[in-house]
Amino acid sequence: MKILNICAYTWEIGGPARIIYDHTVEALEEGHEVHILSPCSPGDKLYPAPEGARLIPCKRSLPISRFYREYSVELLRYLQHHINDYDVVHIHGIWHFGSLAPFLVKSNVPKIITIHGLLDQWAVNHHAWKKNLVSFLYQKKLLAKAAAIQVNNTDEESDVTQYLGYRPDNLVIIPNGMRMKDYRHLPEKGTFRKQFDIPADSPLLLFMGRLNVKKGLDLLLPAFRAFHSKAPRALLVLAGPDDGYEAEAQRFVETHQLREAVKFVGMLTGDIKKAALSDATAFVLPTYSEGFSIAVLEAMASRLPAIVSDRTGFGDYTRQFDAAALTALNSDDLAKKIELTLTDAQYRQTKAQNAYKMVAELFDIKVVARQLLEVYRKAIVASKLQ
Repeated sequence: MKILNICAYTWEIGGPARIIYDHTVEALEEGHEVHILSPCSPGDKLYPAPEGARLIPCKRSLPISRFYREYSVELLRYLQHHINDYDVVHIHGIWHFGSLAPFLVKSNVPKIITIHGLLDQWAVNHHAWKKNLVSFLYQKKLLAKAAAIQVNNTDEESDVTQYLGYRPDNLVIIPNGMRMKDYRHLPEKGTFRKQFDIPADSPLLLFMGRLNVKKGLDLLLPAFRAFHSKAPRALLVLAGPDDGYEAEAQRFVETHQLREAVKFVGMLTGDIKKAALSDATAFVLPTYSEGFSIAVLEAMASRLPAIVSDRTGFGDYTRQFDAAALTALNSDDLAKKIELTLTDAQYRQTKAQNAYKMVAELFDIKVVARQLLEVYRKAIVASKLQ
């Protein structure tokens, strides 16, 4: 098969880029050809493409792209000339121009749409007027035209059903996967702490993700402040690029005199990210909305105990395996979960073991990648019968 992925394939986009990377590696190993078509702006840092894949950057078109996400004349022109070179087009996300463009070109190539959590109620309500307009103009129609709508879990299935008003026949549930082998051997303990001057005996709470209110930072900061008043040696590391909330977070830190207790370290990648996972005492993500949190899975695959909400995209499995300290979406409960996790070594060990078991059994990339490839094959066969 010749597969085209469409997504803003940048470090800033977070999880979807990593998901595409991991699935591409598996597809290449199966002998398929994979291209990644990415709208981008000057200064964007593109995510690396796996060896053997082709990354095709397309400039966003100003000023329209400021108001209509990912709008790119280059992207549309590429599809006009090349869409029929592919056996399947996989669209990542909705609401943006990249999810519309393949349908503007006359072609029978099947289109797969992955929702990536963007029909969660929080996500739908964010900039609701824009999404209501897009829904009215085309979004619901495109979902009906897709060869398949991929969701990660039953929560997303319910979101799609609620949005459309019915459960579509083209909906498939396939979770995202993890390359477990990438987390079997982490850097030597102490590497991250030494680089960022963090004492070896300080409890270290690690947040990894875009600095966006959606991630629950408005809950995390006051919750950590409450715990820090009891455990002044504790540190919170915020690792991720600014996505609209860093200034607010910095103000909170300054106002409450937490400069020595909260470290902003920017986006971590590669070995230094793994070093942070190795050195942390616990991971935290009290998110309001996620399609499927790769950051949480990375922590769990690293055998790091996690404190999370049930909005990670696999909250039902987390409950089933007792795989994390699940927090309600309020600072008081989050503060209690932080205190319990950071002060009880046996509790941390139990959660970490349960989490690793869950990821290994349910989310190994080789298993879920084959499921997605089978969806591609069925879509291609069906398109040829039309």
